[in-house]
Amino acid sequence: MQEVRVRFAPSPTGYVHLGSLRTALYNYLFARHHNGRFILRVEDTDQARHTEGAVENLLATLEWAGLDYDEGPVIGGPHSPYFQSERRLIYARLANELIRRSGAYRCFCSTDRLEKLRAGQTARNEAQKYDGHCRNIDPAEAAQRARSESFVIRMKIPEDGETVVEDVIRGRVTFQNQLLDDQVLIKSDGYPTYHLANVVDDHRMRITHVIRGEEWLLSTPKHVLVYRYFGWQMPVFAHLPLLLNPDRSKLSKRQGDVAVEDYRAAGYLPDALVNFVALLGWNRGDDQEIFTRGELIESFSLERVGKAGAVFNREKLDWINGMYIRNMEEEAYCALALSGLQKAGLDAGDPGLNRRIVLAVWNGLNRFGEISMQAAPFFADRISAYSPDAEEWIKKETSMRVFKSLLGALKNVDNLDNEGFRAIMKQVQDESGVKGKDLWMPVRSALTGLTGGPELPVVIGILGKDKLIKFINQAMEV
Repeated sequence: MQEVRVRFAPSPTGYVHLGSLRTALYNYLFARHHNGRFILRVEDTDQARHTEGAVENLLATLEWAGLDYDEGPVIGGPHSPYFQSERRLIYARLANELIRRSGAYRCFCSTDRLEKLRAGQTARNEAQKYDGHCRNIDPAEAAQRARSESFVIRMKIPEDGETVVEDVIRGRVTFQNQLLDDQVLIKSDGYPTYHLANVVDDHRMRITHVIRGEEWLLSTPKHVLVYRYFGWQMPVFAHLPLLLNPDRSKLSKRQGDVAVEDYRAAGYLPDALVNFVALLGWNRGDDQEIFTRGELIESFSLERVGKAGAVFNREKLDWINGMYIRNMEEEAYCALALSGLQKAGLDAGDPGLNRRIVLAVWNGLNRFGEISMQAAPFFADRISAYSPDAEEWIKKETSMRVFKSLLGALKNVDNLDNEGFRAIMKQVQDESGVKGKDLWMPVRSALTGLTGGPELPVVIGILGKDKLIKFINQAMEV
């Protein structure tokens, strides 16, 4: 049986998009499910879009997400065949071979002519495509002109008929050849375009399955034709659905964070983000939403990937990440939480107290980026801000009675452990006539500025009597 070989082939243009992470993840899961090979290839032939440090950032992000590849570049080590910019001679040789096979031709059209061509097509509401001006130049004449003139190499699309793409996710997709453009394969600077380099490398690396985003589907008939011109075996194609914002628009940086690095910085756990991204287009056929890495590998199949765009739901990501946080081992949790405190500049001056604080907010965290907000009341002399819900509770008519009664009950009390605090609150209830949420929520809001968080006795035990009185007085001013 043929070994499964898949690849993740990003361009080094800056940050790693969530869609790129999903493409890498699906390739990784498919390879591991079939005991195959997962290959990383950097498609860096577009020099204008290359960003300094992008490759290092890409490798660091994949390492953070736990997507270990079997073949690929090593910074400081040998790159070829995993950096396309180092394989230009291979692409040039095969482009010339394609000319000899009548599958491509040299085009000498100037930038000015092409701009006028596109402008005219736009004015006539026509699709923009090359008009074949250089298509029928005698190959010998073209070879002679190429010695002194600038040129590109274009593929020769059949003038009629159709090209069919068989796709695991989308089924049979048919394209009319007359609507396809004579794609540039080699640019005037000698660098290949994606459409040639991609096919050549997939063939030479023996890629069996091409798993990539839906945006490449419209280019795939051109890739199919290149395979046919060379007589190469076709891989299996699978084009993944788009990632969408809640309003069904394409997920983009204009509407929120789309870089994996942003979510890492915000305190999301790698396994939680991977779990969430896996569900953006794929499901196992049941209601399970929390998966271990092993369960994802065991269950994943391309047949369970849907065609429809997958909506990115930040609330669901927070819920999944919160589940992962609450299931962490205590030492692992404390290490990350205490690091979060340090980054926020919060320090009680006592390592033991710092640990009590992060343990107190453990169950309320959905991401480690929230640690400074959740823990802030334990370090402040005043509540810096009340959430809208908390302020509403504080301003309730009955809350003033609760606060006054609580201050009175605290005057002669030193014991503020769990049992002692509950006894005080029972006294407040009896004196004020307020009970239930109307009793407890104003106190929580006054002490934390929030309506959710740790158990109140835990909060009281860390704050102490003096700060408790100070925060209640502050709330009464509101």
